[in-house]
Amino acid sequence: MAPLTRWVLAHKRIVVLFWVAVTLVGIASAGSATKALKQKFSVPGKEGWVTNQQIARDFHGTGGNSAPLLPVVTLPAGQSLSSPTVRAELRAVEARLQSTLPGSRTASYLTTGNPAFLSKDRRTTFIVAYPPPDPKQAFNDNPEAAKKATRALTGMTVAGAPVHLTGFDALSVQSGGGNGPGVLVEALLGGFGALLVLAFVFASFLAIVPIMMAIVSILTTFLVVWGLTTVTEVSPIVQFLIALIGLGVSIDYALIVVVRWREERAHGHPGEEAIQRAMETAGRAVVFSGTTVAIGLLALVALPLPFLRSVGYGGMLIPLISVIVAVTLLPVVLSKIGSRLDWPHVRSDDKASRSWTAWAELIVRRRWVAAVGAAAVLAALVLAATSLQPGLPNVNTIAKKGDAKQGLLALERSGIGSGVLLPNEALIEGTTSPELVASTLAKVPGVHGAVAPAGAGWRRSGAAIVDTFSTPDGSSSAGRETLDRIRTAAHAAGSDVRLGGLAAQNEDFINAVYGNFPLMIALIAIITFVLLARAFRSLLLPLKAVVLNVISVGAAWGVLDLVWQRGHGSHLIWGIPATGSVTAWIPLMVFAFLFGLSMDYEVFILARMREEYDATGSTDSAVVRGIGRTGRLVTSAALILFLAFVSLASGPETEIKVLATGLAAGILLDATVIRALLVPAVISLFGRWNWWLPRLPARLLRVEPSLPPRTLPTEGSA
Repeated sequence: MAPLTRWVLAHKRIVVLFWVAVTLVGIASAGSATKALKQKFSVPGKEGWVTNQQIARDFHGTGGNSAPLLPVVTLPAGQSLSSPTVRAELRAVEARLQSTLPGSRTASYLTTGNPAFLSKDRRTTFIVAYPPPDPKQAFNDNPEAAKKATRALTGMTVAGAPVHLTGFDALSVQSGGGNGPGVLVEALLGGFGALLVLAFVFASFLAIVPIMMAIVSILTTFLVVWGLTTVTEVSPIVQFLIALIGLGVSIDYALIVVVRWREERAHGHPGEEAIQRAMETAGRAVVFSGTTVAIGLLALVALPLPFLRSVGYGGMLIPLISVIVAVTLLPVVLSKIGSRLDWPHVRSDDKASRSWTAWAELIVRRRWVAAVGAAAVLAALVLAATSLQPGLPNVNTIAKKGDAKQGLLALERSGIGSGVLLPNEALIEGTTSPELVASTLAKVPGVHGAVAPAGAGWRRSGAAIVDTFSTPDGSSSAGRETLDRIRTAAHAAGSDVRLGGLAAQNEDFINAVYGNFPLMIALIAIITFVLLARAFRSLLLPLKAVVLNVISVGAAWGVLDLVWQRGHGSHLIWGIPATGSVTAWIPLMVFAFLFGLSMDYEVFILARMREEYDATGSTDSAVVRGIGRTGRLVTSAALILFLAFVSLASGPETEIKVLATGLAAGILLDATVIRALLVPAVISLFGRWNWWLPRLPARLLRVEPSLPPRTLPTEGSA
């Protein structure tokens, strides 16, 4: 670190010109970079996804891997489908839909005569329509088709009853999906909140320095990701991660360096000497921290899904570029304008925080109480996480009102059920009779009905599609059990029958991801352990860090279960009912990011504790001094990230709110219950064993062994 800092300070003009040029290019190319993020969702090699791709290819790009639109009508009392007027008006609805969305694959009671499209009282009926997919959408969504169909059907009635257009896309559009504040506004909101926190931390104009570093880091990351898109497809979700995770991480890294620089200046080290000393300590911690965050994200490549791998590649760039900016541009900024910006210098950094020092002394004195109390809180949340169910979002959580919501309620109240919003599509490629398959699937418990339409959009030479309509919502346990029964029955109906549809594809996604999840955890844990063992010259500290990070993520999952899956908070805060399950990719994303981000705090705290232990030889003194120096820093950094995630939750999409909840809760739990309570208590309990690194592992890690002296008489005692 020292040679790099000396080179940077000796070539200030080159460093500044380079970063100014890169930032300007990043500004100019940000729009192009965003447009280049177009990766499609896929689960290669799995039955559901392969079947959906076959349906999309053989049936002119309609259905299978997209959700249908469903016009719904509930006839007034006394009206019947046998009425010529009613039938004519229903035909007009279907004709209007087909003319509005050319190439759509549609079916209804009038075209099939199948009671699967009717409620038991025969008053509520629906039309299923698969519009052609939108090539601009990454996740098989089609909001434009929903908007066009809604406009086309607005005002249409059947026997005087309104026609309600529902479906996943229609519900999403009416919830405001796609019309949220956007990446730029969310980043500005997060940045404003971060600036307020930084103003409190520094009490001087130095608060703008971390914001400057964040701007450079974010724009540079967008530029590099744009280049990455020329090599591989990158998911659009990466843009949100760059803007908000990048904002928090880059500010955190600048924050720890600037605070240490002020401390060195307060201790009498002038000019560039203070910068050198800050970079040799805080700068080194930043490098290790950024590396572990990058590993946490890069580990997503262990999963057999292109979508998540691209998030791993793109997400890895966020901490790495933030580290590069922190160790090159930041020293130059501090050297040239740091002392002038440090005005008014209200708060002195000569001594550790008195409040945090007092807190650490209390934890050391009551280490068993602190450890047991923190463990109890975490155990309760981890226990809740054991019932977390990855799956489909509950359709009732997508929109709270509007025409699409009215259509959904009509389906549920009539007994048809919300499961029809995601039909299970069986593809037959052989001699098995489609009618026989439909008859078989219609008898499956939990199925409202099944239909084998004879139209050209449903049959081709040697191939046919059978749609099965489940009654329970796919997010519920009943819905998942019904899907399993449908898949079994479809396979039993014929060797040439495969099951597709979004519900089946989502089940494949869950199996593919969580089947390989232990591999990802093992990969992250091993690499992180080795890096931290080398950084802290200890075996116990990195083991504790890995275990506590996993527990931290488990606690965040517990919050997702309580707040969203069970609804203890989602309705109170957002007016959204319990989701019944959590969208399958969210727990995985929460794990990857929280494991890396929470390691930031672990590295910041342990690096200072190691430094204090080397100076005093006392574990308890290291704990007190380490927390006294880093407590305010870690809390401020956590608050900045928390505000970034709150900004992320300002969007209207329920799934983004769920993701933001998991990340925000995880960060707060990690910075408070774990880092401010459990970590100092556990380290105090372990005493000298924290610093133990025998000669053999030290030789393998290429560092000096750490064989601390016997525990001091007052250290480690109860």
